[in-house]
Amino acid sequence: MATENTLEAAPARTAEDDADHRKTVGIFVHGYNTNFPEALFRLAQLTVDNPDPVSHTLLFSWPSDGALSGYVADKDGATFSRDQLAALLKNLTSDQRLGDIDIAAHSMGCWLTMESLRQLRLSGQSKVLSRLGSVILAAPDIDLDVFQSQVEAIGPLNPPLTVLASPDDRALSLSNRLGGDRARVGNLDARDPRIQTLAQSEKFQLIDISSMSATDSLNHDRFVGAAASLQKLLTPQKSQNPLRKAGAFVLDAAASVLEVPGRIGRAAAENVQ
Repeated sequence: MATENTLEAAPARTAEDDADHRKTVGIFVHGYNTNFPEALFRLAQLTVDNPDPVSHTLLFSWPSDGALSGYVADKDGATFSRDQLAALLKNLTSDQRLGDIDIAAHSMGCWLTMESLRQLRLSGQSKVLSRLGSVILAAPDIDLDVFQSQVEAIGPLNPPLTVLASPDDRALSLSNRLGGDRARVGNLDARDPRIQTLAQSEKFQLIDISSMSATDSLNHDRFVGAAASLQKLLTPQKSQNPLRKAGAFVLDAAASVLEVPGRIGRAAAENVQ
């Protein structure tokens, strides 16, 4: 009888309770010219600098040559890895012990990520995409026209797909020239009215992080310095956060608010601090 009374007194667990106790999984997809030890170090750096006790972190490493001269070879390696990333996402989202799956990709890894998400949508696996939390593309080395076709195929995400861009990213400027002077998504200017319209119409979020310092001379790794500020500003991950919406924004020099071009979105930022 004592056992029965104890069971009766215990509050019933609901699906929502279980969801609250599930740990999210963060996946980092590295970029061009990054070998496995370098990618693992970058993941460790991001994890230590931006600790999250409710998350597991994973590195998705694809076969990069790890050399500046290996751009074409790296693009082939990223293309080769699309099926594997899609399979990983499918496996993780089918595990009911886990919460949302967050993805952070850098440079050419952004192209790989977008291709995998596109493949999942077109193959009828939309349930996988519904389990995604944040999808953040840092300095994406993607042709703008290709990116538009990708986001149209993938469709709107909740929260919106987030792009971290720097118009003065020299690595992407070089990629632009190699690609026949075609615009790269990571070089887009959030202050350009045409880009603002594009972000709204395609339902993605573009954040200019040019105010953040870079550790390389090419201004290609600013996302590392911006990670802690963005982690604070862009949570909670779903619709409760007024900053998680489509459009073009600028991260201010103090990294404390997001500035909407033409006005400061300070009131919105204060709502989530």
